[in-house]
Amino acid sequence: MARVVKCGLIQASHAGPTDAPLEKIREANIEKHMKFLDQAGKQGVQIVCMQEIFTGPYFCAEQNTKWYDATERIPDGPTTRLMQEVAKKYSMVMVVPIYEEDETGVYYNTAAVIDADGTYLGKYRKSHIPHTAPGFWEKFYFKPGNLGYPVFKTKYADIGVYICYDRHFPEGARELGLNGAEIVFNPSATVAGLSEYLWKLEQPAHAVANAFFVGAINRVGFEKPWNIGETFHIVIGPSLAYWPNPSSRRNRGRPTNISIIR
Repeated sequence: MARVVKCGLIQASHAGPTDAPLEKIREANIEKHMKFLDQAGKQGVQIVCMQEIFTGPYFCAEQNTKWYDATERIPDGPTTRLMQEVAKKYSMVMVVPIYEEDETGVYYNTAAVIDADGTYLGKYRKSHIPHTAPGFWEKFYFKPGNLGYPVFKTKYADIGVYICYDRHFPEGARELGLNGAEIVFNPSATVAGLSEYLWKLEQPAHAVANAFFVGAINRVGFEKPWNIGETFHIVIGPSLAYWPNPSSRRNRGRPTNISIIR
């Protein structure tokens, strides 16, 4: 049935120094994002998604075991629990990308999905894990996802999640379409020089090929000290929304923090 669904895409620069204690890093990023979530809720956003591993910097630019301690359980960790309260407060479906600990030493790049009444619906674990220069050393931190490509039946729409590097592979997007996804969210952390051309090509291609909407979210700004090479800066990029017929609506690009899309 045709209907209007109001979605919010939140992208933000990292809050604070990357050498701060890990709990302080998490608290600072939660505080920053809470302001945008309150803004989205007050504007009547029905589904909101944040960027990949929104509680910290994109630490995969280095290989350092200290970041293992930034993991959380899903759904029993503090961030998922907090976002359940936010979802219930604003009757807002939430896609919450977090660095997940499944068991000791087993970690995933994950997004929790929470319904508008605060109910935890499930999670998606990133399937395609890059490990490449100049600073995407993700196999040091994440196992490949093992949950397939679930579609979550929320109050407002049936949604799926594809995380960052997944977007380079059409097969998972096709599975999401075949599984009934109406909107697919792609929280990311990538750089303009490497990915901007493909970003603008692949996202609308998924939407057109599979007849679903795509909400693509990236980080903004620069994250020190990981300026590896003169052309490499973590992380720059636009948040965009793509319709199955790209000519039917004007696609949105380069907001600084939050984009509201109907």
